[in-house]
Amino acid sequence: MILRTQTLIFSSLLFVLLFLPAEAWTADMQTVKIAADQEGFILFPSGDRFVPWGHNYASVDLLERLAKDPARVEREFAEMKAAGTTVARIHPEMPRILTAPDKADPQTLNQLKELLKIAEKSGIHLKITGLACYRIENRLDWYDSIDEQDRWKTQAFFWETIAQTCAQSPAVFAYDLVNEPAAIGNRADGWYTGRMGDVEFCQRLSLDPGNRTGDDVFGEWTKRMVASIRKHDETHLITMGMLPFPGAYKVASQQLDFVSPHLYPKSGKVDEEIKLLQKFDWGKPIVIGETFPLSCGADDERDFLLKSREFAHGWIGHWPDESPAELARLKKTGQATIQNAIWLSWVDLFQEIGPQMTGETSK
Repeated sequence: MILRTQTLIFSSLLFVLLFLPAEAWTADMQTVKIAADQEGFILFPSGDRFVPWGHNYASVDLLERLAKDPARVEREFAEMKAAGTTVARIHPEMPRILTAPDKADPQTLNQLKELLKIAEKSGIHLKITGLACYRIENRLDWYDSIDEQDRWKTQAFFWETIAQTCAQSPAVFAYDLVNEPAAIGNRADGWYTGRMGDVEFCQRLSLDPGNRTGDDVFGEWTKRMVASIRKHDETHLITMGMLPFPGAYKVASQQLDFVSPHLYPKSGKVDEEIKLLQKFDWGKPIVIGETFPLSCGADDERDFLLKSREFAHGWIGHWPDESPAELARLKKTGQATIQNAIWLSWVDLFQEIGPQMTGETSK
């Protein structure tokens, strides 16, 4: 009965959001800024508190999905909004955006503009992650064959292009420079790491560091990317998706507006993950850019999220490809796989504790 009631409530909210006039959705969208006390975020010009609470969305096929089925993307943004989402972290694929080191595909940029409109309509802010070359089969040979300085020049051009395209939209929460970078690698290792099946989610910034340390590389690279964005956008925030190794990123964080570690608690080790989170407390707001009951159950994930409020100011999980209503139906009919059940446990948890995480209730 509880599951059926939740499904009906979600479906009703989704219906309202899908058919609400566009002007009613966008009227209240404001720009996100850092609070004066560095304790989180506010909306400008109202000054109201803003809490990033959301999901990574379509991590490996965002622009492809948008090109093939824009109605699906709009529907899924409405579903996320109905679940209480305030932020979606997106990963526009670099191979679909760049056609040469200094040339972007105008059609793809128009698709990105359409995504901004969808976000504005839904009332969801975007955390735009850059340089995504996740799918191995889609890699750009010319990009991976150039030397480090030309690669950095191309990456800077990417960010100039994104910032120029997105600067005027209030839907942008932040630019996320790159997902989980490593500063230094060996030439034999190649530019990419973090392989999962046919994708690799991480990149190395230098394969020829010379006498430079990891701190040197991170400091130099981050400064260059931030400057590229600021040529066209002096308003929206900048961060970086960080692996759970705080020592590696502290130098880079000095040039960022907020810190964004990726933390997945393990079963029975929530307090250890909280201690790790605390090590990212460098006097700037913290948004956990990835979390999920991947290595634990929903109860441990709930415990981690609630305890993390002492240090973190925002949280981003992962949105499933199946709609919450479909996942609930599969569970009700006994057809849900273990994977379906894990996704549903996250969506249910997200909706259950959302008011506590965003400050709507203090319980």
